Amino acid sequence: MLFGMDGVEIGLIIVFLCLFGGILSGFPVAFAIAGSAILSFGIIAILDGAGILQHAAVDAGSDAYRALVAEGVNPLNISKFRYPDLPRVVEPLFPGGWEVALDRNLSFIVNRINERVLAGQSIETLLAVLMFVLMGITLERSRIANDLLTTMARVFGPLPGGLAVSVVVVGTFLAASTGIVGATVVTMGLLSLPTMLRANYSPELATGVIAASGTLGQIIPPSIVIVLLGTLAGDLYSTAQETRAQAAGCSDALTYLGEAAVVSVGTLFQAALLPGILLAALYAAYAFGFAVLNPAKAPAVPSTGGTGDYVTRGEALTWFLAVPLAAVIATVGLSQAGLVGSQSTVVSSYSDMGESASLRTRVSPQCQASMIELHGQEAWDRAVAEQAAIAASGQAAGGELLTEEQRAELRAEQIANAAPIGTGVAIFFLFVGLVLSLGRGIAPADDPRPLAAGGLGVALAIIADIALIGPETTPGMTTVILAIPGLLCLYALRVAAMRLGTNDLVRVIFPPLVLIVAVLGSILGGITNPTPAAALGAGGAIMLAAYRKLQDDGKTGRIVILTALAIVGMILIGVNFDLRVGVGETTFAQVVAYIFAQGFYLFAIFGLLYSCAVLWFGGILPGIVRETAKVTSMVFTILIGSQLLNLVVISFGGEHYIQNFLRSFDNELVVFLIVMLVLFVLGFVLDFLEIIYIVIPIVGPVIYGGTMDPKWVTIMIAVNLQTSFLTPPFGFALFYLRGVAPPQITTGHIYRGVVPFVLIQVAGLALLWFFPGVVTIVPSLFPN
Repeated sequence: MLFGMDGVEIGLIIVFLCLFGGILSGFPVAFAIAGSAILSFGIIAILDGAGILQHAAVDAGSDAYRALVAEGVNPLNISKFRYPDLPRVVEPLFPGGWEVALDRNLSFIVNRINERVLAGQSIETLLAVLMFVLMGITLERSRIANDLLTTMARVFGPLPGGLAVSVVVVGTFLAASTGIVGATVVTMGLLSLPTMLRANYSPELATGVIAASGTLGQIIPPSIVIVLLGTLAGDLYSTAQETRAQAAGCSDALTYLGEAAVVSVGTLFQAALLPGILLAALYAAYAFGFAVLNPAKAPAVPSTGGTGDYVTRGEALTWFLAVPLAAVIATVGLSQAGLVGSQSTVVSSYSDMGESASLRTRVSPQCQASMIELHGQEAWDRAVAEQAAIAASGQAAGGELLTEEQRAELRAEQIANAAPIGTGVAIFFLFVGLVLSLGRGIAPADDPRPLAAGGLGVALAIIADIALIGPETTPGMTTVILAIPGLLCLYALRVAAMRLGTNDLVRVIFPPLVLIVAVLGSILGGITNPTPAAALGAGGAIMLAAYRKLQDDGKTGRIVILTALAIVGMILIGVNFDLRVGVGETTFAQVVAYIFAQGFYLFAIFGLLYSCAVLWFGGILPGIVRETAKVTSMVFTILIGSQLLNLVVISFGGEHYIQNFLRSFDNELVVFLIVMLVLFVLGFVLDFLEIIYIVIPIVGPVIYGGTMDPKWVTIMIAVNLQTSFLTPPFGFALFYLRGVAPPQITTGHIYRGVVPFVLIQVAGLALLWFFPGVVTIVPSLFPN
C-alpha cells in the first residue's frame, strides 16, 4: 500500500486536495466543485489502474465474519475499525475497473439530478429558495436597512455600546426579513461602520458585531440554509430510520418508532426560532458587556432627533404595557374559563371511539423485543391493553359510521357546550384593541374620541357576539350583526394608523414586521408550508418596495395599501365563508361572499402587477431579477456539482469507509460530536453550501440513524454552519465587510474582531447541546 495507507484513505485525500485547489483557483465555486470531481476521479482511476491504490476490506466470506453475523451482529456494524482482527482481502478501489465506476456514476447523477433538481418531492420545497432570495433582495433594494439602522441607533445610542446593540437588533430584523448574508453585511458595513468609527468605537468591536449580526440570516427563519438542509435532512432521516427499523426486525420505521420518520422544513423553521434569538441575545450581551468594561472603546452616543410626540413614563406604562397586557390576560383567562372558544357545529360521520393503539403490537418476536428495548416495557404493555380494548369493542381504528340521529345528538351537544364568544372574533378584536392602545400611547395629546369610538366598537362586538351570535348563526348574518361595531373599529384603526405613522420607530418597523409575521406566522402556525409562504413574502416585498419608491417620488401609495387590504379581506372571507359555490346547496350569502372574494383577488393581482410596473419603470426590478437569478443559479449549480463530487467519493468506497469509522463508536453523541468538530474545521475553508451537499450526505446516514431528535441534529448543524461565514481565512462575511470597509480598517482588525463572536457561536452550540429543549420546545407548541 502506498505510504502504508489504505487506498480509500489516499482517495479521500486526493478528493479533498482537488476540491481545496479548485476553490483557491479563482474559478467560480460552483464550477470548481464539478471540476475537482472530474479531476480527482481521473487521478484515482489512473493510480488504481496502475495497481498503486489498493483497499484492504473485511473478508465477508471468512468464518470469523460469518460467526459474527450468526451471533446477531448487524453487518453494517462489522468493520475493520470495530473488529481489527478480522481477516482482510486486498482488492482494487474499482473492482470492476474505472470504466464500470464511470458508467455507474453517470447513471446515478442523471437519477439524482432528476430527483433533487428537476422533479421529485424536494423540488417544491427548493422553489422556496428562489422566493426567499427574491424577497430578501427586494427588501434590500427598498433601503429598509437604512431606515432601521438610523432609527435603532437613535433608540439604543444613549446606552453603553448602544450602536453595537442597534446593529445586532437590525441584523436580527433583517435576518427575519431578508436572510441574505452578503446584502446584510454590505449594507450595515456601508451605513453603520463609518458612524461607529466616528463615535470612537473600537475597530475590532465594530467590524466583529457587523459581520456576526449579518450572519444571523443563516439560522433565523426564513433561512435559505434551513430550506436546503431541511430537504436533505428529511430524506436522510427517513432512509436511515427505515434501515434502522429493518435491522431491528421490524417491517418499517412507523412500526418501530410508533410515529412517521418525517422532518419537514416548516418544523425546522419552528425549531430554529429560539436558537436564532438566543444567538442574537448573546451578541447583544457581549457588545453591552464590552462597553461596560471598556467605555472608551464603545461610548454612548447622545440621541439626535425624535421619534414622535413626547410621552411621559406613566403614559408609556399605561398604554404600551398595562392596557395591552390586561387585554391579553383577559382573553387568555376567558379562554381558560370556557367563555372564549370554538363555536363549530361540524360533526364527523364516524365515531371517535375506535382509536388506534399507541404502538403496533402485531409484529414479529424480534421486532417486539426491539420495540420494548426502545420504548420500554410499560409503553408496550399499554399498547397491548389499548389493542385489546379496540378488539373487544369490535370497532375499526377509524370508528363506526354514525346514524343521522347520532349525528344530530352530537351536534346538539356541541351547540349546548359552545363558548359564548367565538375564538376568531376574540382574536380579531383583541388585535384591534392592541392597535388602538398603541395609537393612544404614541400621541397622548391628540383627541382621544376617535380611538374611544373604536373601543366602543370592540365592546359592542363582544356584547353582540354573546347576545346575538351563536353556533347556528350563518356567516352572512354574523357579518350583518358585526357590521356597525366593525365600521367603528375600522374608523378608529384608520386614525390609530395615522398616529402610529408619525412615530419614526413604528413607521420604519411596522411594514416589514407585518410581512415577517405573515410569512413566519403562516409557517410556524402550521397554516401552510414554506413554498406558498415564500411566495407570499416575495409578493409582499415587491409591494413594500413599490410603496417606498412611490413615497420617495412624492406620489401616493394608495393602490398598494388598497391591495394589501384586498388580500386581508380575501383571507377573512375565505376563513369565514364556504366559497365552494355550486357544490351542494348554495346560499345567497355564499354567492355574495364569492363575488367579493373574486373582486378582492382580481384587485390584488392588479395591485401586484402595478407594484411590478412601478419598480420596472423606476429601474429597480431588472436589478432585482438579475441578482435573484444569479444567486439561485449559483445554489443549484453547486447542488449539481456537489452531486458529482459525492458520487466520486461513493464510487471508490469513501462514503462506506467514513460511515464504518463513525459506526465503530458505541455512543452516538460521541459520533455526533466528532461530526460537529469536523464541520467546524471545514467551515474555515469551505462555504456552507459545499458542506451541506458534500459532507452531510456522507455522514447523514449515521447521525440520522440513531435515537437523537432529527430537529435538534439539524439545527445544531445549521448553527455550526453559520460559523463558516465568520471563521478566517475564508469566511464570506469577512470578505463582504473587507470590500466596503474604510481604508483605515485592516484585515487584522476584522479577523481579531470576529474571534469573540466565533467563541460566542461555540458557546451557543454548547448551550444547545446541554439544553436541547431550546430547539424542541417551539415545535411541540405549534401544530405540524
